[in-house]
Amino acid sequence: MTDTCAFHGYDRLGEEVGRTELQDQGAFAGGSRRRDRLGRVIESRALTGEDLGLADVWAVAVDHAPVGIADSARERMAAARALVEQAVHGSQEHTYGVNTGFGRFVSRAIPEELTEELQLRLLRSHACGVGEPYQPEIVRAALLLRANALAKGYSGARAVIVEQLVEFLNRGLLPHVPSRGSVGASGDLAPLAHLALPLIGEGEAWFEGERLAGADALAAAGLEPMRLQAKEGLSLVNGTQFMAAFGALGLIRAQRLAKTADIACAVSLEALQGSRTSFMPPIHEARPLRGQGASAANVLRLLDDSAINEAHRWCDQVQDAYSLRCAPQVHGASRDLLDYGAYTVETELNSATDNPLVLVKEGLLVSNGNFHGQPLAFALDALAMAVSELADIAERRVERLVNPSLSGGLPAFLTGDGGLNSGFMIPQYVAASLVSENKVLAHPASVDSIPTSAGQEDHVSMGNAAGLKAWQVLANAERVLAIELLAGVQGVEFLAPLQPGRGVRAAREQIRSLSPRLRDDRQLSGDIEAVAAAIRDGAIVEAVEAEVGELR
Repeated sequence: MTDTCAFHGYDRLGEEVGRTELQDQGAFAGGSRRRDRLGRVIESRALTGEDLGLADVWAVAVDHAPVGIADSARERMAAARALVEQAVHGSQEHTYGVNTGFGRFVSRAIPEELTEELQLRLLRSHACGVGEPYQPEIVRAALLLRANALAKGYSGARAVIVEQLVEFLNRGLLPHVPSRGSVGASGDLAPLAHLALPLIGEGEAWFEGERLAGADALAAAGLEPMRLQAKEGLSLVNGTQFMAAFGALGLIRAQRLAKTADIACAVSLEALQGSRTSFMPPIHEARPLRGQGASAANVLRLLDDSAINEAHRWCDQVQDAYSLRCAPQVHGASRDLLDYGAYTVETELNSATDNPLVLVKEGLLVSNGNFHGQPLAFALDALAMAVSELADIAERRVERLVNPSLSGGLPAFLTGDGGLNSGFMIPQYVAASLVSENKVLAHPASVDSIPTSAGQEDHVSMGNAAGLKAWQVLANAERVLAIELLAGVQGVEFLAPLQPGRGVRAAREQIRSLSPRLRDDRQLSGDIEAVAAAIRDGAIVEAVEAEVGELR
């Protein structure tokens, strides 16, 4: 599986990869072509609103798996729609967003003959996002999650609305959605409005590599514009789907990073001739934190059958530096934080986040606050912190690898002809730069709030900002881990003919398939990016697990 690129605009690599796929492969439309390129077809995901998982989101958003709608979801949507129709045509009560204005205009009554116009104007007024667009996979994930939320049957939208969203995914039509403008309170209002406009033939969308007016994109995809009915505009914009998209895709990347961090640590431990005793099970059973135990077990497995480790078993070095000896404690803490994020995001994927909610059993349309993004904002900030720390400790291991005062006999900067060659001197600078940037990006967005809608919405989550930051932290961390792997493999090779453990050997083979050994200086930017991409798409973890079994 391949993550196409990192966040457009924040991250130059993401911008360039996205542009290349857009121009050369029609990435926004080429779902079937992309699946052919990946060499596999993933079964269609029938949306129920109840059982979408992180892997499902990745499959649809990144791997372009097809999507369907379960019959059970259609039945629930029909029942909820009937209740909305009663509120429109037979009730004298004020129902928010059905026969009232929005936000501070909640007390303004809207006559029945203007209910459809109300929904149209809602989308137009809320579509005022600015800045560079979200990445393609984030928009595809948001389309999927909005469709799944509506399929849950608490929004009162007709099934035909969900069918059109699903057709966008299956036909490769991608709304153009600016990434700035959501405060994450009444959901991701501005982004979701841009996401919805092409449904009615407005806004802009990408199709087969071209950015088109919404109506033209629909026509090119063989679709017709829709006419929204009562509450349907509101059902399309009230929700947390862009925050959840960052969370779902970001967690897949972060989980791969956590395993990669253990792999990189094992490689560095071999290169630095460190001790494996700090990873012994009894140590971690005495402090039974789940993530810590898993990380230590991974490193031990990766070091299995190591001639390097056996050769220095009886050396006089008593203790390794913290970046080696305490790696399970640090990696494990990040893993535990990611577990919290996964619980929150996986719950959100199948939650009703609309307002008002249509409670069919109770026969009520009820105003509520499920659209508030605070749970996701916290989870995204936690994700950024966890990933930032994986990169932080990795950079310290890179420093030990290149510094002759710390590396236990490795040549300075991992080059055999120092002076004429600089070797890995500057990649460590790059790692330090990325880690420093992450420290700024890890500052939480979720603790900020600026009231909106004339005080009606007097506390907001800033979850979209948390997602944007977390996405960049992920890209930075993938590059830092790439630098550690490149440096670590180079260091291991200076210890030949002694061979490292089986898992480290597998990692070395995978790295060398992407980057030849550095003998004389050459530009390493491409090597770093290639290894970072292999971390992102899971290729390095897969190669190692093929040799040693599934890592924890």
